[in-house]
Amino acid sequence: MSLAFNYRHLYYFWVVAKEGGMSHAAARLGMAVQTVSAQVRELERDLGCQLLKPAGRGLALTEAGVIALQEAEHIFQLGEALPELARGAAQAKSVRLTVGIADGLPKLVVQRLLQPVLGTPDLRLVCHEGEMADLLADLAIHKLDVVLSDHPAPFNPHLKVHNHSLGASGMGWYASQHWWAAARKGFPASLDKVPVLLPTTHSIVRGPLDQWLIQHGLHPRVVGEFEDSALLETFGGSGLGVFPAALSVQDDLLQRHQVRLLGACEGVDEHYFAISTERKVKHLVVQSLLNQR
Repeated sequence: MSLAFNYRHLYYFWVVAKEGGMSHAAARLGMAVQTVSAQVRELERDLGCQLLKPAGRGLALTEAGVIALQEAEHIFQLGEALPELARGAAQAKSVRLTVGIADGLPKLVVQRLLQPVLGTPDLRLVCHEGEMADLLADLAIHKLDVVLSDHPAPFNPHLKVHNHSLGASGMGWYASQHWWAAARKGFPASLDKVPVLLPTTHSIVRGPLDQWLIQHGLHPRVVGEFEDSALLETFGGSGLGVFPAALSVQDDLLQRHQVRLLGACEGVDEHYFAISTERKVKHLVVQSLLNQR
């Protein structure tokens, strides 16, 4: 395999771009400024274009430099991930599944979605929660095997990912013992008479819930909004207010928080997706996850 440039030269350019100048990069690398400058010029010569240009007392990226920096980021992120990936692969008999969990996906739902694969012999499950954009970036560079979300990955011509539906669940309203009697009588009109908790607009299901309330002519007193579903359920269980959650986790909510279902939220569904970099997934545990559909 012939390379059009030297990766060491690319690394020096990457450090210069990250540090904002030759002198700072040289200090970080423990090298002379002239040496670093010469290495970057070699890279520019190999690529046939200018990557850096003078800007005041410092340097700025050219358009080609911006592209080169973006690609260098991917290359060195992969390099940083390599030792952990290699150590993980070397562990005897261990089957590693690294899952990204979109922060809008309810935690009890995550547990239910992963349940079919938890019995995999010698499974080592690693879960990371975060913003969808960050998770998809990690998926693209193979730091994650799959991402679980309550919505499909948005189209991005620079990011090839595939959405796999894991089904859906209807939504319902739940109440602790403190609000049960008042909320149950005349439901759903009773929601105007009790305090209500809702997910923030960060959650995909918030829009349909608001629409459902409008359609039923309801204007509840919202006393709390939560980005984290586990917090929403915990405060609902403590008696702060009535709250919505998936019908599929009704038994878990009763067991964990002693809340009971008031009634269904007809027409409002929560959808679940597994997102991968491959249409035909090769990872055997991810295959098992997708087969639960």
